[in-house]
Amino acid sequence: MGLMLAAVGFLFVWKADWLHQNFGAIEFAEKHLHAEGGSRVMYKILGVIIILIGFLIATDLTDKFIAWAVSSIFGRTYQAPQ
Repeated sequence: MGLMLAAVGFLFVWKADWLHQNFGAIEFAEKHLHAEGGSRVMYKILGVIIILIGFLIATDLTDKFIAWAVSSIFGRTYQAPQ
């Protein structure tokens, strides 16, 4: 499942122009990214995030990553289970 998700993310990055042509511009990205082709950049950012989530699922590190992210937000140190 994780590798399939990573492959979908790769397609988002690889075919960002195709996604832009078929699904249109993302108004939020065009307004706030201040980059030429903001929608294409947004499709690529989404693709990279999907790839990272896919690899986290494939390597079964989602629990540790979520615990680390939450602990860094709320200031508690994460203790890995023994």
